Amino acid sequence: MSDAKKPVKNSAKKTPLKKSFTGSTAPKKPATRAGRIFRGPLFWILVAIFSISIFGQITSAGNRYTQIETSQALDAISQSQVESAEIVDKDQKIRLVLRTGTTIKGATKVEASYVARQEPTLVDALTSNPPSKGWNVRVPSQSLLVSFLFSIIPFLLIGFLFFWMMSQAQGGNKVFQFGRSRAKLQNNDVPKTTFKDVAGVDEAIAELEEIKDFLANPDKYGVLGAKIPKGVLLFGPPGTGKTLLARAVAGEAGVPFYSISGSDFVEMFVGVGAARVRDLFNQAKENSPSIVFVDEIDAVGRQRGAGMGGGHDEREQTLNQLLVEMDGFEENTKVILIAATNRPDVLDPALLRPGRFDRQIAVDRPDLKGREAILAVHAKNKPLSEDVKLVDYARRTPGFTGADLANVLNEAALLTAREEKKVISNFELDEAIDRVMAGPQRKSRIMSDDERRVTAYHEGGHALVAHALPHTDPVHKITIMPRGRALGYTMILPDEDRYSTTRNQLLDQLAYSLGGRAAEELIFHDPSTGASNDIEKATALARAMVTQYGMTEAIGAIKLGADSDAPFMGRDYGHQRDYSENIAGIVDREIRNLIENAHQEAFDILVANRKILDEMVLELLDKETLNKEEIATIFKKVKSVTARPAWTGSITRIPSEQPPVEVPLRAEAVVEVKKPTRRKKAPSDDQ
Repeated sequence: MSDAKKPVKNSAKKTPLKKSFTGSTAPKKPATRAGRIFRGPLFWILVAIFSISIFGQITSAGNRYTQIETSQALDAISQSQVESAEIVDKDQKIRLVLRTGTTIKGATKVEASYVARQEPTLVDALTSNPPSKGWNVRVPSQSLLVSFLFSIIPFLLIGFLFFWMMSQAQGGNKVFQFGRSRAKLQNNDVPKTTFKDVAGVDEAIAELEEIKDFLANPDKYGVLGAKIPKGVLLFGPPGTGKTLLARAVAGEAGVPFYSISGSDFVEMFVGVGAARVRDLFNQAKENSPSIVFVDEIDAVGRQRGAGMGGGHDEREQTLNQLLVEMDGFEENTKVILIAATNRPDVLDPALLRPGRFDRQIAVDRPDLKGREAILAVHAKNKPLSEDVKLVDYARRTPGFTGADLANVLNEAALLTAREEKKVISNFELDEAIDRVMAGPQRKSRIMSDDERRVTAYHEGGHALVAHALPHTDPVHKITIMPRGRALGYTMILPDEDRYSTTRNQLLDQLAYSLGGRAAEELIFHDPSTGASNDIEKATALARAMVTQYGMTEAIGAIKLGADSDAPFMGRDYGHQRDYSENIAGIVDREIRNLIENAHQEAFDILVANRKILDEMVLELLDKETLNKEEIATIFKKVKSVTARPAWTGSITRIPSEQPPVEVPLRAEAVVEVKKPTRRKKAPSDDQ
């Protein structure tokens, strides 16, 4: 699936503004940063403080006294140069107005500070040489009003700032409006995404187009007694384009479209989530027909009773309100809820039942045709070389999601710009795929010659064993150049999409996973830690074969262990193992047998093809990277392994010698039904 944006020339076209569903003629323009600052109360508080300071400076400019030393003040008093004097007792200052024609420091109004012990001296001096206009002692005091204001103003400022910050935190500039929904209403200024921008998920598009038709032509379905679905759940792996599909619905629906994230419901206060759910659906009902989109609904829709504590959970209250709103719709309200999640396993069963989410649409990884279509969508605004064939890269990327494919083309464009080229070539696309699958090349990691040789034998062991086995996919690439956390890797990819795996294919995967370890044992007699990731993957695969797939005789077709792919605290906490200690011992033995047999099989293949392994290592040390054609040339003389005997799981079940029926030829007019895709096969992340 693709999440490409429309070309700039299309998105720049302005559509005439229509009257919105709330009655306004045009959407409100977002405030600029300067506008938000000028509207904020903090700005006006600072303006008020600054104005008061300026006013105080202006009013006190005429009564300003020049500061002098205390000794100078005493000399002026003793020499009868003072016209009037005032002692400010509380401030411990004496202010003098000098006689006409007398100045100190060029001023006729002066003041001096004194300590408490000097006060009698000043009084004696003024008594002995009294000023012509007299002198007095003043004790300054504040009025009751001023005292009250000085005591209450700080609290008022703190309270005002608190309320302002709370209102800003809620995003509404109104205090305590926690219960208002944060859903965003799609407007005409936003560049529209349409179904033409979505590729690789034709079934999901068809379902959502029908939802759009429900709202546009309700009578078409009403005459047949059909009811409009109340909810549509989009689920699938991350990056497959669930949110992009919702944006496409918003671009084509022609009705009010409210979008909100699941995490926006729950807030720091109890009851806020339920209030926001009510407000959201009230808005949607008032503007029906409408669509409500909730992204990552697992944030509020997790199964109830999953908390560690026994108390009531705020998320449960929000979920309960959501259940009531969905089930409480009146008939023909024309409000449809679309939700997206990549964790459908943790959602509450009451949320998934018919009548709430009537339709559950799987958005899986795209198949070959889907990947080619997604690459074409993302390549629209990128200059590609004439020899680039997108179908070849679609074949090389099985299991990639729409986000992965978008990242491949974006990385290729960045690499092209880095090299100051004008056209994206096959080289940049190949490098981009390697970067997405295995990480960027680590040119700074310099390996010694011995490490390079060990890595070459390790990767050569993987490739040779994979080529010799009859049920493996082709080897597309081998490199000993460090990428990501690996010192080298071997890329083994299928030529076509595969949706199920046989027992022989799984056994071959076990064998070539241990091919690198077997090569180190055969050549150097001293294995390294580079095979740790291979051992981890092989052990996980062997355990799945025993406990999930029923591919051993000792256990048989029995599923052991609870589903724990996505456990969370509360639901699976304290879960007991559902099989005995005796069965657990058998499971361990069967896993060991599978690993040991695969290890031995890989070792025997390398022994039988030692010369070819050495030849490949020399090529790797020289070129560092080998492509599919070069690998095929080296492996022409590889001794292939004979097919394993038939396996039915029991000696009492004798396989039939009669071959299966021939697959009939399909007419070209028959539309191919797309099957669910299997997960992406990761490269060998070893060394």
